[in-house]
Amino acid sequence: MVQEGDLLTTSEAAALLRSSRQHVVDMCERGLLPFVKVGAHRRLHRADVEAVLRPELTRDQLKALWLHRAVAGRLVQDPDAVLARASANLERLRRVHPDGMAARWLDRWAEVLDAGVEAVLDTLVSRAPVAIELRQNSPFAGVLPEPERRAVLAAFADRWRSTHAA
Repeated sequence: MVQEGDLLTTSEAAALLRSSRQHVVDMCERGLLPFVKVGAHRRLHRADVEAVLRPELTRDQLKALWLHRAVAGRLVQDPDAVLARASANLERLRRVHPDGMAARWLDRWAEVLDAGVEAVLDTLVSRAPVAIELRQNSPFAGVLPEPERRAVLAAFADRWRSTHAA
């Protein structure tokens, strides 16, 4: 059961996130922050907003985030090429996964890609739960040259070992 204090207005969420109300609305519209409608107004679960502030990522989720940050770097250098590769990969993946949960996430990726470069960048580097899930079904395979991909993975492994040493 949802308690009265569990739902936040977009203004309250913005205050918690130390951002503008419009940024919260944009995150909602891009699917990066789940919300419910109460009448004509968006309401956000406090837990979803707090997850954006302090998400606890697994090792695999953090590794995917590092790789997608590198993809974001490529995207800002050559948006047309990166988006074309992602679109082609997305179409191939949709043929392989025509239904089920993977298909739903691929549909979400299609929406993000259609929303443009800024929406894609937000999703690539966001710690929001929806972005974390999206990265598990990423259409960005092949964007990073293999030596760069290996370098990112090696840097991640070094960082993980240094911060999680027993």
